[in-house]
Amino acid sequence: MNQTLALLSYVVRDYDEAILFFSNALQFELIEDKPQGDKRWVVVRPRGETGASLLLAQADTPEQIAAIGNQTGGRVFLFLHTDNFQRDYDHMRKHGVEFMEEPRHEIYGTVAVFKDLYGNKWDLLQPK
Repeated sequence: MNQTLALLSYVVRDYDEAILFFSNALQFELIEDKPQGDKRWVVVRPRGETGASLLLAQADTPEQIAAIGNQTGGRVFLFLHTDNFQRDYDHMRKHGVEFMEEPRHEIYGTVAVFKDLYGNKWDLLQPK
């Protein structure tokens, strides 16, 4: 039996601001952007990735709005692997991404925690 994690629902305040952040600051690809009545089906993923993507889901209830920027209760939410930490770190900083720490070298690779446009925490990680 083969299984693949295809999509993660990612709660956003606004589709277009989220697309702009993911496309520019993180250099993700916009895979789909299709209207569905009063909502849109918006999917982004890291360039070159064939695995999991993010389904950008615009919040529309008080519970969903409360989850924006705190989808995991303040813990690191997602782990973005890279083949060139310095290149991506420099690009992200140039595009206003807030890193919470200086890059550090661990036994598993080079890593630094950053916040996305809503305050969710991510690891940028170049595995060894």
